[in-house]
Amino acid sequence: MANRWRSAGGNLRTVLQNPSSRQQAPFQSFSALYHTIQAIPRECTGNRVSVKDRAQGRIPAVVFSQELNPSTTTVRSVSKKHLLTTERKQIQAILKSVELPFFCSTRFPLQIRAGSGSSDLLESGNVLPIKIHRDEESGKILNLVFVWADEGSQLKVDVPVVFKGEDVCPGLQKGGHLNKIRTSLKYLCPAEHIPPKIEVDVSKLDIGDRVFIHDVEVHPSMKLLSKNETMPICKIVATKLENPESAGV
Repeated sequence: MANRWRSAGGNLRTVLQNPSSRQQAPFQSFSALYHTIQAIPRECTGNRVSVKDRAQGRIPAVVFSQELNPSTTTVRSVSKKHLLTTERKQIQAILKSVELPFFCSTRFPLQIRAGSGSSDLLESGNVLPIKIHRDEESGKILNLVFVWADEGSQLKVDVPVVFKGEDVCPGLQKGGHLNKIRTSLKYLCPAEHIPPKIEVDVSKLDIGDRVFIHDVEVHPSMKLLSKNETMPICKIVATKLENPESAGV
């Protein structure tokens, strides 16, 4: 059983994330190495099995390869998807620390153990969460979807956009409103350069000013998956009166 979790050479693989040293750019790299997700293999599928796993405090999950570079052939790109379960308490703790929506744009180390409490490591590497399925009524996490995010692999990522400088924005101080047109941007980028978020500085914007997609500085290896780079991300608009009085009244 352990062999099917090993690389072609029979050795376990461990890939570590290198945090970015760039501090002044409007995007950030986040080191999540202290959040190592622990998982165990899940042999069976089906609703009854999933219900049982959740009752035992575990969350069904799956990890597979999303390698988008056809010239790159790795063990990950030819391996089948792995069915797993993770600990609910650990995932909830990570979500409290990282917070949504940054969870799905942050790489995490993953360790797949032979069983709950086992020290037998079957496989390890970096992963990127891409989906969180929740119960519509309770909001509880039903299952998780990860993709392998080893260094050098190319991944499609929806990077959240956050706005800073609203407290000193001239346009807002004049009574304007920040129209947030885009809350995320989709990029194709190397796994090691995935930013958990993109910061847009609005501290110097006046009423009528805009920030466009092409104004955003990102790592040069990231490719924007949008044909229209002139689309605005945000705009400072004048606040409209809900019940304007007629002139002369």
